[in-house]
Amino acid sequence: MKLVWWPISEEEVTLDDVENVVHTAKSVRVRDEHRVLHVIPQEYAIDYQEGIKNPVGLSGVRMQAKVHLITCHNDMAKNIVKAVERCGLKVDQLIFAGLAASYSVLTEDERELGVCVVDIGGGTMDIAVYTGGALRHTKVIPYAGNVVTSDIAYAFGTPPSDAEAIKVRHGCALGSIVGKDENVEVPSVGGRPPRSLQRQTLAEVIEPRYTELLNLVNEEILQLQEQLRQQGVKHHLAAGIVLTGGAAQIEGLAACAQRVFHTQVRIGAPLNITGLTDYAQEPYYSTAVGLLHYGKESHLSGEAEVEKRVTASVGSWIKRLNSWLRKEF
Repeated sequence: MKLVWWPISEEEVTLDDVENVVHTAKSVRVRDEHRVLHVIPQEYAIDYQEGIKNPVGLSGVRMQAKVHLITCHNDMAKNIVKAVERCGLKVDQLIFAGLAASYSVLTEDERELGVCVVDIGGGTMDIAVYTGGALRHTKVIPYAGNVVTSDIAYAFGTPPSDAEAIKVRHGCALGSIVGKDENVEVPSVGGRPPRSLQRQTLAEVIEPRYTELLNLVNEEILQLQEQLRQQGVKHHLAAGIVLTGGAAQIEGLAACAQRVFHTQVRIGAPLNITGLTDYAQEPYYSTAVGLLHYGKESHLSGEAEVEKRVTASVGSWIKRLNSWLRKEF
């Protein structure tokens, strides 16, 4: 969290004041070799009035903004841009995956009550925590679904590609819900014949690793809650945990996660979308659909800002004209 001050230019806060204070936050020094991806306002204070969500139109002398900065390493950003451009596409903006996922899987009520969304991919778990309607914390944990795949490959001597397929088709993150008579065919290496494996044995490999991954998230949440409590900010996650992403589609994950977090957990799929085929409404596509939501909102807010600027400009011109007419006539 960063605190940024800005003098209010007129008798009341204007849209320009809000934009200026956010722009000032973008110039805050970050670690070398890093760049700012997002400056996300949490709340504002005008003089001695705190906890303001929308300051436009309020009177005061000085405005303070609490903002959340999301940064990334320059080299990582450059490599992502290069990869996209090699596909013949142009990059307009880099968006944090956890933020994009939250746009597609969270509701406004969840953001207000307090919620943590965890986008579990192959290589990373991207975390975004909301309380009081504001984004309070983001984090990237460099362990995710790939370590589960690796465990399966080494435990049963099967190629990584087959281990991934076994995880997706037959995996379960809670062994207690797997029937003892369920079997899985496991391909071997070196031309050896495939073997038959009890699905419960597979779950005994998967469950501990998912529990470990979720505990990493839980430790991050507990540390954040203590920081927010000390700052006097709402820190309870009354809406619980939302798990999404490709590695969140495994059977039994919500029940496994409830044992770790001791709160309500749901698997998040894209919400409020129409016109897409059914397969795009799975947790695997949460980030991609979230990017569409983010782009739409950015486009609409940009149009709204232009409209407000035009209206303000016309209004100012009319006021000046009226003033001149009074003086002259």
